[in-house]
Amino acid sequence: MSRSNKRRRGGPLAREAQIAGWLFISPVVLGFTLLLLFPMGLAFYMSLTDWPLLGDHHFIGLDNYRDIMTDAMFWEVLGNTIYFTAGLVPLNIVLALVLALLLSKNIRGIGLFRTAIFVPVMTSLIVWAIVWKLMYATESGLINQLLLMIGIKGPAWLYDPNLAMPAVIVTSVLKNVGLNMVLFIAALQQVPRSLYEAATLDGAGRRASFFNVTLPMITPTVFLTVVMTVIGSLKVFGQIYVMTQGGPSNSTKVLVYYIWEKAFKLFQFGYASSLAYVLFLIVLILTLLQWQLRKRWVFGEGDA
Repeated sequence: MSRSNKRRRGGPLAREAQIAGWLFISPVVLGFTLLLLFPMGLAFYMSLTDWPLLGDHHFIGLDNYRDIMTDAMFWEVLGNTIYFTAGLVPLNIVLALVLALLLSKNIRGIGLFRTAIFVPVMTSLIVWAIVWKLMYATESGLINQLLLMIGIKGPAWLYDPNLAMPAVIVTSVLKNVGLNMVLFIAALQQVPRSLYEAATLDGAGRRASFFNVTLPMITPTVFLTVVMTVIGSLKVFGQIYVMTQGGPSNSTKVLVYYIWEKAFKLFQFGYASSLAYVLFLIVLILTLLQWQLRKRWVFGEGDA
């Protein structure tokens, strides 16, 4: 490189370009630092302390994490969280795929049905949970009123330890299934028609075409929706807070609700921070595990 080129690269115009570049990215950098890195760092420090709402805090090292391992309530809420995830993820994915298959056709007026299913995604979670709590009401709820019309006395949905979690799972699935449905519709529309024509020439019916053409071709989208749905299910809070408050008998108390309870009801901020980091590690491990397993079933990822 000649000296003249070096001067131009290090001259006033180059410096102005660098300054302009930093100015353009500074809002993102500041936001990332102040709203993510700093809170994460502070939370990690708090997890190593006994940090009450009032009074001085003091450093206790890994004691909070040791206490978590012997905390019976932690293991109970972790089990509830796994129960919620295991119930929500397959139901959400399967229902979204079925709806996408039904609504991916270019039929006049089909957009109205797509919109109707997607509207709950844009609805406030708190409003949605309140409405469903009223619908699940034992005496005056719409669901039990409809059951009563056919001679069935409905149960106390949100007050039965065996029914409360399934009720919350159904509420959560209906709230967010529209998002995955839209993703699946987009994926289905990208499948080449020539593959279906080739399958038809080979004598494949609809079922064989679905399992040998459609499903393999949309596995990247299936992978994306599974990862997003698992992460979202592990962070469930709003529905639990509004509909059950973790009850009855702690049957719906999940990990994020337990973190909130420790921090903002019992004011044990250090212990709550350590619980938050345990949740972070769980989400990270599950995401990395799914990322590795994708090579076995996601189309085009076998050699990745």
